[in-house]
Amino acid sequence: MTKPIKTGARNHSTNSVALWALLILYAVARVLQVFPGKVPMPAVVALHVLPPIAFALIHGAKFYRARGILIFFAICLVVGNIIENVGVRTGFPFGHYYFADLMGPKLFAVPIQLGLAYLGMAYLSWTLARLILGNLQSPLVGSRTVTLPLVAAFIMVAWDFSQDPVWSTILHLWIWQQGGAYFGVPVSNFLGWYLTVYVFYQLFALYLRGRPISLAPLPPSYWNAAVLFYAVSAAGNILLAIPRAGLPVVSDPTGAQWRVGDITATCALVSIFTMGAFALLAWVRLIDQSGEVIRGHE
Repeated sequence: MTKPIKTGARNHSTNSVALWALLILYAVARVLQVFPGKVPMPAVVALHVLPPIAFALIHGAKFYRARGILIFFAICLVVGNIIENVGVRTGFPFGHYYFADLMGPKLFAVPIQLGLAYLGMAYLSWTLARLILGNLQSPLVGSRTVTLPLVAAFIMVAWDFSQDPVWSTILHLWIWQQGGAYFGVPVSNFLGWYLTVYVFYQLFALYLRGRPISLAPLPPSYWNAAVLFYAVSAAGNILLAIPRAGLPVVSDPTGAQWRVGDITATCALVSIFTMGAFALLAWVRLIDQSGEVIRGHE
């Protein structure tokens, strides 16, 4: 009986090292966005996309099993890519936009890396929502089948709200053809994002509905890693406010001019008071739930 216990402990230790290594790699990628040096932008974008995916795969398999996290990935990829392709061709639900070539090869009208970019942050947002709503070890039943997707979608949209003007208006990875009120980004983008991510969260919630949680409670460090990963993403947006050499003003396709410093400072503030708030709330709820588990065993 000792052997399986030792093997399980060894696997948990290996997974923990991998998760923290991926978190550090992602933190480096956020610094490279500000100080890329000789690293080409496609490589910086890849480092923003791939570590969160690997983190989500390892972290998610621990709680949902391999099948569960792969189903989550499949839902995100299929729904995300369908809606993005519809969006590029019709303008619904995000607004009229197109992707530049900086993000690499495309699947129809959408860069492959963008479809993959949904995966990691979508999983982290879902995990934070689950922490905030509590009852981690309870099956997903009743009203939580709807409330969890609703909360998770807000957390995911906070990520886009904190950085879309940087990636589009400043870096031109995608172009909003008619501009928009939020530094060249239309309000419809965020409404469309909420609809998109709500759809795949709701589908995953329906898959999980009523399924028993058979695993033993996971340690707080496991959940803390996900909270910290999301927080590092928010901190990366704050780094963007550091003054750098370059054009002080950028224009969107409508000719509207925006001060680069205003965009980055606003995105930093938005990161603190949306993403930062969600990360802090999830962390506080995790402390509360950990205390409840300890008291329950006394």
